[in-house]
Amino acid sequence: MKILDIFEGTQQIQQLIVARRVLGKSSSELK
Repeated sequence: MKILDIFEGTQQIQQLIVARRVLGKSSSELK
């Protein structure tokens, strides 16, 4: 159970990082 919770947590963090990168690229392109 603990291992699964940690794995799910890392997936959420990776999604946030990817989303931030996409937003950063789009914002830089708009400028």
